[in-house]
Amino acid sequence: MDTLHPPTSSESRPTERPDSATRARRESVFDLPLTSLRARDPLRWLALGWRDFRACPRIGLFYGACFALMGQALWQTFQHAPAYVLALSAGFLLMGPFLALGLYDASRALEQGRRPSLRASLWAWRPTLSTMAIFAGVLLILEMLWGRASLVVFAVTMDTMPSSENMLAALLSLDNLAFIITYVAVGAIFAGLIFVSSAISIPMILDRQTDAVSAALTSFRACLQNPIPMFLWGALITGLCLLAMLPAFLGLLVVGPVLGHATWHAYRHIVPATASGGA
Repeated sequence: MDTLHPPTSSESRPTERPDSATRARRESVFDLPLTSLRARDPLRWLALGWRDFRACPRIGLFYGACFALMGQALWQTFQHAPAYVLALSAGFLLMGPFLALGLYDASRALEQGRRPSLRASLWAWRPTLSTMAIFAGVLLILEMLWGRASLVVFAVTMDTMPSSENMLAALLSLDNLAFIITYVAVGAIFAGLIFVSSAISIPMILDRQTDAVSAALTSFRACLQNPIPMFLWGALITGLCLLAMLPAFLGLLVVGPVLGHATWHAYRHIVPATASGGA
C-alpha cells in the first residue's frame, strides 16, 4: 500500500488556479502594465461617469446627499477657524475617493453586467477594511500636516487672524500678496502629494485587494507616466467640486457621484481589466 504524502514543491494541481486577488498580490507593482493616456481622456471618464449616474440615479443621489451634508457640516464646524478652512476644504475634495467607495462598487457592478445595489455598495469596504484603514491613516497624517502648515503660514505672513466674515476679502487683498503666494505654494505641494498617491489607489484596493503601498505606488506611476492627462484630471475634479460647492454645496448632489463613477473609469482605463484580473 502506498503511503500518502503531501505533494512536493515540484508537483502542481492543474485544476486549481489562484484567484485574481492572489495573482495581483504575487505580481510586482512595477510589472503592472499601465495605459498611456491622452489629454482628452479625462473628459471621456467624465462622460462615462455621467452614464453610470444615469444608470443608477438613486445610488448616486444617496452618495451625493452625503457629499452635500458633509460639506455643510465642515463649513459649520470650521467657519470659526479660518486658518483651517481652505486646507480642510481642499482635503475634503481630495478625500473624496474614500467617500465614493460605494460608487466604485456600483460602477464595477455595471461593468460586469450586474445590477448595482445600494446595500452592496454600503458594505463594499468590508473585504479591504484593514488596507483602507492604513491608507486613510496616511492621508489623515498628511491632512494634519497640511493644517499645521496653514497655521504657520498665517502666523508668519499675516499680522492678525481674519474672521470668517472678511477672510476672502483679506485673502484677495494685495496687501497680503506674500501670504497668497506662500499659501498657494504650500497648498500645492500637499495637494499634489495627496492627489498623486490617491488618484486611483482606492479603486485599485477595492478591485484587486492589494496593499496600500502597492496601490499608492501604482497611482504615483500613473501620474508620472501621464503627467499632463492626470494634471488635467486633478484640475477638472477640483474645478467641478468648487463650482458645485458655491450654491450651498447642493451641486455636489450630482457632481459628487458623477466624479465618483468617473474615477472608477479612470482607474479601469489606466489599469485595464486584463491587467487587474477583472472580468
